[in-house]
Amino acid sequence: MNATTRGYDEIIQRLCQWAEKHPEVRAAMVIGSQARQDQPADEWSDLDLIVVTTDPERMAMETTWLQALGKPLLTFIETNPAGGPERRVLFEGGLDVDIVPLPPQAIQQLISEVETKSSGSLDLVNLIGRGVRILFDLDGLLNQLVENVSRLPASPEVKPLPTEAEFLNLVNDFWYHAVWTAKHLRRGELWWAKGGCDGHLKGLLLKMLTWQAQAAGRDTWFRGRFLEQWADPQAVKELRGSFAHYDREDVWRALFESMHLFSRVSQETAERLGYRYPSSEMTAARMLVYQYYAGRE
Repeated sequence: MNATTRGYDEIIQRLCQWAEKHPEVRAAMVIGSQARQDQPADEWSDLDLIVVTTDPERMAMETTWLQALGKPLLTFIETNPAGGPERRVLFEGGLDVDIVPLPPQAIQQLISEVETKSSGSLDLVNLIGRGVRILFDLDGLLNQLVENVSRLPASPEVKPLPTEAEFLNLVNDFWYHAVWTAKHLRRGELWWAKGGCDGHLKGLLLKMLTWQAQAAGRDTWFRGRFLEQWADPQAVKELRGSFAHYDREDVWRALFESMHLFSRVSQETAERLGYRYPSSEMTAARMLVYQYYAGRE
């Protein structure tokens, strides 16, 4: 056992001891790399915790209770996959802990959604499907949720393939914003244009790479985790040239590379899914981008 694993085990032990004195805390479980067998934790992994409490807002917003777990160096709030607050903490020794406090009602809703296969919190469901470690469960809700998730299809990734309408919407979104990015480059808004190229367009490219892999029967991970292992190998190679330096000409170059990569991946995905592809619309958008590039000073 390395020092990182020992450190996280100590935090888990302290959390359980602290919860014994706080009856509002009903359950807790470990998700992510510290709980799964596939792609298990290494020395760079963090600790992901779901804590069920009748007062989730207080647990998320207050920080004094974190002293019971260790010595926090930095802490802040962000939004978790379910849309609520998540407390992220960097403890002494570089121990990175993500704490998602949820009310019992949220777990009950997840149980219901999984039973009807209509979950709106699929990232969380996928994480649970890849492995969990329940620390304590006073009301049995976490055990029921895990049991329900275990009845889902064998693949941990439960996101369905897109409908043709969803596919076409994403394709049109990409080509629209390729033109949008070119316009902002011509205006001289480098920060805005780079955000379009390396932000919005890359998010759409990631979703298309995910659909491409799923259509080929490969197991994907949420938000691009381990993309280098499940995405199309040629696409992974081409990604290297699709990101830009903070330089106008390099953003143009990266935009062209991104357009080329998205065109190939999206057309291959359309063919595999049996969907039509908006070729004339793509051609029109590309011609506009080339036109704006040719007219630059």
